[in-house]
Amino acid sequence: MSEDLEKNNLEVFYRTTIPKEWKIRKLRDCCLIKGEYGINAAAVSYSKELPTYIRITDIDEDGFYSAIKRASVNNESSDKYLLNEGDILFARTGATVGKTYLYDEKDGKLVFAGFLIRFRPDKNLLMSQHLKNFTSTKIYWDWVKTVSMRSGQPGINAEEYGSLQIPIPPLSEQNAISKILGLMDSTINQNNKLITQKELRKKWLMQKLLSGEKRFNRFIKNERNHKTDLGLLPVDWKLMSLKSIVTPIRKSFTPKEDELYQQIGIRSHTKGIFYKEKVSGKSLGEKSVFWMEPDCLIVNIVFAWEHAIAKTSKNEVGMIASHRFPMFKPKPEILDLDYLLYFFKSLRGKHLLGLASPGGAGRNKTLGQSEFIKLEIPVPSFEEQTTIVQILQAADKEIHLLKTKTDKLREQKKGLMQLLLTGKKRLKI
Repeated sequence: MSEDLEKNNLEVFYRTTIPKEWKIRKLRDCCLIKGEYGINAAAVSYSKELPTYIRITDIDEDGFYSAIKRASVNNESSDKYLLNEGDILFARTGATVGKTYLYDEKDGKLVFAGFLIRFRPDKNLLMSQHLKNFTSTKIYWDWVKTVSMRSGQPGINAEEYGSLQIPIPPLSEQNAISKILGLMDSTINQNNKLITQKELRKKWLMQKLLSGEKRFNRFIKNERNHKTDLGLLPVDWKLMSLKSIVTPIRKSFTPKEDELYQQIGIRSHTKGIFYKEKVSGKSLGEKSVFWMEPDCLIVNIVFAWEHAIAKTSKNEVGMIASHRFPMFKPKPEILDLDYLLYFFKSLRGKHLLGLASPGGAGRNKTLGQSEFIKLEIPVPSFEEQTTIVQILQAADKEIHLLKTKTDKLREQKKGLMQLLLTGKKRLKI
């Protein structure tokens, strides 16, 4: 199959796999609109008076429209780029090249942006839903990977998309396949909407609980609030500097040249710790490295402003980190580690990380550790901290279970598509 992909010709591969009565057509040969680029216009704040803008970033992982960061477009040519029934969009550049979206009238009036390409299948030859399903298969994504990298930079233009060869069953079979996969899509979409709702609720909880705006009666000793540099806080909460409630941890060592060491990194946007390739002590040279300690807040000083923070665990014991990843251990019975982590995951916490990271954009915005340790955070009683943590962890667990369900549904759909869209499994019609 790889040789056929290199030639941009899937026909040889299809002829050995698909049923004889299925046709093989290029995308352009079964479409009414054969590759139209979107409008080149800036997004504006969302308004009900204007059409909604759909950009690559508005298409989620499963190919549905996401209204989380909804925007509008205000351009006299907008009407030419309004999506209609049957339209399918293809992302043409960047890391998301190959991503697709099938227009759904329930998403409202949508105008598509310039990094998207529109095709409109001829419903007498190819059902739009069948095409959308095909763009979720391994065959399609192998093709995307091969074609997009030919120029050295990820990208597929309208002509290249138009040359995509598609196995096409009779319309009655396309319809039957689409109904089955559509039911799975509907379940995945509903689950994703529920995840979004739960994530928004968790953000609301974090904002209310970590500011003391929402509390439990057993912790309220005085209902008055007082003004602080972080806004209004309950009078029985303390505003304490990190210096007084955490201990910096720096267990340095000298690497042995002939030994291998596992290094860690921290992802931005609070996405946690990841493990790098093992390196030899010799390759570390004079680099300052430290043993990882469990149960600490760890920060990537280069991207702290971008929320590159995490919590260490026993899993990282025996691993190493460079001087760019300082660790801080909360003082027992004064500060709960998870409370500290949740605080810095909040918008208020991110704001403080930005204040302690002066400079311009990117690598110039390095966290000043002396400034970081001076930061003051709101500290309720230890018991109230742990209660806040329990509530937020319960919300996290609920979201995790829903995401696990979505992952399982995706795998089931992927397996079923592989059978139905290659004709290995036929439906009785």
